[in-house]
Amino acid sequence: MRNRVIICEASEIIANGLAEIIDSMAQFDVVARLDNPEHVSEKILTTDANILIVNPTLLGFQSKDFLTQLEKEHDNLIIIALVASYLDHTMLAPYHGIIEINDTRAKVIGKMNEVAQNETSKKTDDVELSKREIDVLVAVAKGMMNKEIADMMNISIHTVISHRKNITRKTGIKSVSGLTVYAMLNNLIDENDLIH
Repeated sequence: MRNRVIICEASEIIANGLAEIIDSMAQFDVVARLDNPEHVSEKILTTDANILIVNPTLLGFQSKDFLTQLEKEHDNLIIIALVASYLDHTMLAPYHGIIEINDTRAKVIGKMNEVAQNETSKKTDDVELSKREIDVLVAVAKGMMNKEIADMMNISIHTVISHRKNITRKTGIKSVSGLTVYAMLNNLIDENDLIH
């Protein structure tokens, strides 16, 4: 499966140069370029991106909170720092990888391939649903709508949709009835929980 990449970088020259390198690789598609992080979360949902390359200086002091929130909303998102100036290593700790402005084409390709391999090995191990995904699955199986689930869990509808996508990807089940059967077989709900 091809990896879908979003680049978030204020400099058009840097963003376009990086996009050109990434697009030249077989297993990657750059699906969006943003010059600020304001609409990153919605863009991840609408493009189904699994890799975000972002310049940490665009996130400012809220970078850690911003990254934590993104990872909460998008389970399997890989976030790579695009470093254009000196940054303290503690600022770079939350990222899954780092691309530096002076990296050669070969180095960027190597780093992207490494990220893709790590993601593939993670996916093969990762058939387990997270606690949040189980909560969403149970709510879906009980016949609740996205809005009701969002209100009950105090999360956005976007986050509910993201969890549902992850559940479908991990289980391979698309229909509500299929998910209900899955939830019953895994003792997450019983017949009494179902709306008749």
